[in-house]
Amino acid sequence: MSGGELAGSDRWWQNWLDEQPWTTLWVDGNHENHDLLKTYPIENWNGGRIHKINNSIFHLMRGEIFILNNQTFLAFGGGYSTDRVYRKEGISWWKGELPTHEEVNHALTNLKKYHNQVDYILSHDAPRDIKEYLGFYDSCDMTVYGDEYEDIHSVLYLLKKTIQFQDWYLGHYHIDKDIGSMHILYHQIIEITHK
Repeated sequence: MSGGELAGSDRWWQNWLDEQPWTTLWVDGNHENHDLLKTYPIENWNGGRIHKINNSIFHLMRGEIFILNNQTFLAFGGGYSTDRVYRKEGISWWKGELPTHEEVNHALTNLKKYHNQVDYILSHDAPRDIKEYLGFYDSCDMTVYGDEYEDIHSVLYLLKKTIQFQDWYLGHYHIDKDIGSMHILYHQIIEITHK
């Protein structure tokens, strides 16, 4: 979903996904058109709020907890664009890639309802310690975002330290790698089975 409007290739993929016999659920990353994403209707679905892209594609909003097959999933999208200086705001980069204070507080409030325990966490980026373990020591340049935004790596690190969870799935780093209960996916497709 990048670009000022929905590009033809994005429309083609939406139509293709809509024809499949599954529901596509996703968390946002750093190169999403966050302005466009905010235009989709918000609905409640399986315990949490989604942006409904169409009848079978749902964006799992940040800080929401979903119940699927009697298992709980915390969704917390977002990611930091290290290549921001080569992008143009509102065209190929959006401040909405980072979480706001409101989204972080919403996640923490929702987690209290579940006694800070979920089965799975779904994110795009990684907690600070995992990012550094992978050899990425850059920090978010918060000067361009504004006071309402927070460093995604620190937020995810806070969630990691706050929540009891079974497994955490993320992407962003273009590798397939397991680090304990953290699973970084790129090419790999996994099935989460019932407990």
